[in-house]
Amino acid sequence: MDPVQKLAALFAEFPGIGSRQSKRFVYFLLKKNKAYVAELVSLIESLERAVAECTRCHRYFMKKHERGNECAVCIDPHREHSQLLVVERDADMEAVEKSDTYHGRYFVLGGTLPILEKEPESKIRTRGLRDLVKKENTTLREIILACAMTPEGEHTAEYVKNAILPIAEESKIAITMLGRGLSTGTELEYSDADTLRYALEGRK
Repeated sequence: MDPVQKLAALFAEFPGIGSRQSKRFVYFLLKKNKAYVAELVSLIESLERAVAECTRCHRYFMKKHERGNECAVCIDPHREHSQLLVVERDADMEAVEKSDTYHGRYFVLGGTLPILEKEPESKIRTRGLRDLVKKENTTLREIILACAMTPEGEHTAEYVKNAILPIAEESKIAITMLGRGLSTGTELEYSDADTLRYALEGRK
């Protein structure tokens, strides 16, 4: 496989990118000057050094801005520790934070669960969520499942709910889901602040 095809194949693994778009990316890079390509390569190589995964919520954060293995949101004493918002991806968490409608803490699942998936634990961090709920069961009062209003998102939320339900019931922790401020087919990442606020206020 030549470099063009190989790079196009790598780009095609990006979310939402097909074979045509991936080839356009390669041809775009071929037209750019060497300084642009060098900077792109340098930034990609620096990701591992500059970015860390929070050991508690599993979001990615900049190492140089925060200390330790947990991100600023997780260690912030002013956050509401009795609430845990479970989201699919980092981008969903960022969208909620920008809306300024929620002031608790988070857990990032790392994706969604395909409806016919035979190995759910390989796709989302259900085990990690269970461990966190067990660890924080004395302070947690509510777990909010904030998945997309899509068939896959709703399937993910249902699976996660069933996975943590025994622990939640034993510790008297409420499990709620976002209200219908979000219309069917909507992803959190692309929702505006008002829509997210209505969804959070209308959770049940």
